Amino acid sequence: MTDTATPASRNPQVATPETSMKAVGYARCLPADHPEALLDIMLPRQQPGATDLLIAVHAVAVNPVDTKIRRTVAPAEGEHQVLGWDAAGIVLAVGAAVTRFRPGDRVWYAGAVQRPGSNSECQLVDERIAGHMPASLSFAEAAAMPLTTVTAWELLFERLQVARTRQHAQAGRSGQSLLVIGAGGGVGSMLIQLARQLTDLTVIATASRPETAQWVRDLGAHEVIDHRLPLSGELARIDHPQVSHVASLTATHQHFAEIVACLAPQGRLALIDDPEPLDIRLLKRKSLSLHWEFMFTRSLFGTDDMAVQHDILEEVAGLVDAGVLRTTLAAHFGLINAANLRRAHALLESGQARGKIVLEGF
Repeated sequence: MTDTATPASRNPQVATPETSMKAVGYARCLPADHPEALLDIMLPRQQPGATDLLIAVHAVAVNPVDTKIRRTVAPAEGEHQVLGWDAAGIVLAVGAAVTRFRPGDRVWYAGAVQRPGSNSECQLVDERIAGHMPASLSFAEAAAMPLTTVTAWELLFERLQVARTRQHAQAGRSGQSLLVIGAGGGVGSMLIQLARQLTDLTVIATASRPETAQWVRDLGAHEVIDHRLPLSGELARIDHPQVSHVASLTATHQHFAEIVACLAPQGRLALIDDPEPLDIRLLKRKSLSLHWEFMFTRSLFGTDDMAVQHDILEEVAGLVDAGVLRTTLAAHFGLINAANLRRAHALLESGQARGKIVLEGF
């Protein structure tokens, strides 16, 4: 996560079964293995605002943003915060101004970081950032995708401004290439698919373990290199010394000098992580450009084009149902409860996860 916005907090309180819901939240910033790092709580249900959907959450996925907020954003005294920004479920009710959905619709979404998250039985989400679920996916398969899909889509087509093609891409037709650093995670898993299926880019992924190397190959990477070694040397090894685009998804400050060395003149670098300070003067000699991607920007600031994220999810749902894209679900951790979410957070923080971790049901 690259923004300091604090998600909304809610107090657990006694409520009747008709007005209460199960949720998982935290009261203190604690390590993932601490028994109180995440807690099972009860919260009151809320009513939708004018453009809101009230959604019965069926499945959720876990992202690095969840672990970062849990570690660094302390709730107010006596309050709990609910995390989770990837979910799939069914619309229970809609606000007075909603036009895109109706009760009973199956939806998927990433939500807004300043509102309570999806680790609860019900959640309010603005209709402009939700989409209809792919008909071909289960709730668990769908929940794995929204946040990383929107992030990867915005990074590729809006930040890096890569041109789309109408048909399945073939390696090297455009003469341009994309290096994806940290490709085995959730965003990388979607970015590889989008770049391979919808652009003419040659896709080069980085991975450091055999299982993640195979994972990114299966998703469509043309080449795989090891990010534990100097990137320039690894690219030379595969006879591809320069790339036109780089998506740095993790450890950007560690790779920055090598990224500059690997980018062709007038190349583009996009990043999503929180690096240590970078010396951007290194970009000048090659006239390289730097682009940040933060998928919560539109919902955080209520931009005029918020509904673009609805459009992205709708288009991707069609691509999934057409067999062009596939879910990135890699591990199912069982029910949505504090114990299972603590396990998921610990695995993400270990740096050993690939694809997405999903939980389902309460």
